[in-house]
Amino acid sequence: MKIKSKVNIVFALQFSQILRFIIFLIISAFFTKQHLSHLSKSEIGDFELITLVSAALSYFWVTGIIQTFLPLYNNNSAFPKRSTDVEKSPEIYNTFLILTFFALSFSLLIYIFKGNIAVYKDLRALPYLNLLIIYFILSNITPLIDYIYYVRNRPYQIVVYGTITSVLQLILVCGPVFFGWGIKAALYGLISINAVRMIWLFVLLEKYAVFQFSFNYIKHHLHIGMPLIGSCLLSGSSQYIDGFIATWTSDPSKFAIFRYGAKELPFSSSLTNGLSNAMLTEFATPEQERRALYDLKQKSLKLMHYLFPISAVVLLFSKWIYGHLFTPEFYRSADVFMVYLLMLICRIVFPQTILIGMKKTRVVFWVSVVTIIVNIGLSIFLASIYGLVGIALGTVFIHILEKLYLIFYNYYALKISPYKYIPLGWFFMYTSLLLILFVVIDHRLLFIL
Repeated sequence: MKIKSKVNIVFALQFSQILRFIIFLIISAFFTKQHLSHLSKSEIGDFELITLVSAALSYFWVTGIIQTFLPLYNNNSAFPKRSTDVEKSPEIYNTFLILTFFALSFSLLIYIFKGNIAVYKDLRALPYLNLLIIYFILSNITPLIDYIYYVRNRPYQIVVYGTITSVLQLILVCGPVFFGWGIKAALYGLISINAVRMIWLFVLLEKYAVFQFSFNYIKHHLHIGMPLIGSCLLSGSSQYIDGFIATWTSDPSKFAIFRYGAKELPFSSSLTNGLSNAMLTEFATPEQERRALYDLKQKSLKLMHYLFPISAVVLLFSKWIYGHLFTPEFYRSADVFMVYLLMLICRIVFPQTILIGMKKTRVVFWVSVVTIIVNIGLSIFLASIYGLVGIALGTVFIHILEKLYLIFYNYYALKISPYKYIPLGWFFMYTSLLLILFVVIDHRLLFIL
């Protein structure tokens, strides 16, 4: 009971996302150890491609639907406001229906256009298409589980659920590969663990959901959520655009090297996204706004004290880390990884959280429209100069530009000073030190290479 009392909901969400990142990192490292996995770089590239395609076709609507659900839970016009002690909720069921509809619709599109999907320089067909579709459906409905626990304030259950399913995923994906059954067996393992998650989701729906279909709620949800989905598509598409550019300009083995480098600081996106999502419900009323801004500032400062020093250390030792965590063949992935470490600069500030919490999602959408257009052109231009590293540089730049735009909007349109939710002194100090360190290391690498 003492452990349960010490686990808060923000920590639980962050822990769950961090754990999933760690599991995928361990799987990636295991795959590169050929004496254990017996996999070629081409097979690893195919596995990475399946996960990339699934994420690229779903991240925006999954994120948008979940982020819209949180402020609407027990605070919408379709259902009367209830006591927080009420166990069952119609919002959960209708959100599940929305996620299911999107998952089935996009999987159908994948199947219909399967003959037109080609990858790599030789324009080969997308591998393991049927397995991709099954994985796509299962893996993009089950994220609702964490947020059912969240709205019911069950942080301990989030931690337990995340731990058990993550360990099972490690076993079911790496086990078949270790016994020499190949990458296809690993995909079957990935599907199996998501099937387990789906079964558990049905259990939670029975426990916490009212099976009451509401066209009005779904209409209201999509009215607020569609701009947010569009914004997530545009603002979050940079990393996936990077991946597809790398795919179309390389072969499976080179793509695997790029994908292993195209990662941010371990835990940073999980921690920052977890904080952002957890704060969305805190802007429900004007009375809560002042306290929410203060909490956002304090919690982001706490993350800065952890994440910036860790980023600096990882930046210094990134070459060594890649040479030992993976294999010497993936040593070049470190160059891409070093650039992606700079993503922390924009991840650690949260102007979009305020706008989404206040349900001003259209602003976030249109800002993303402008910035993504710049990103595509910039990434192509920088790629012509710096190669695959240039693509990563374009991604970092556009994310910084987007956050600056939103900060200025909050200041001029909503009269919310960045000082109220960003610890500016600490932020500028940490950012400056990280950039200086990056430039010094980057120039040293240019002479070495």
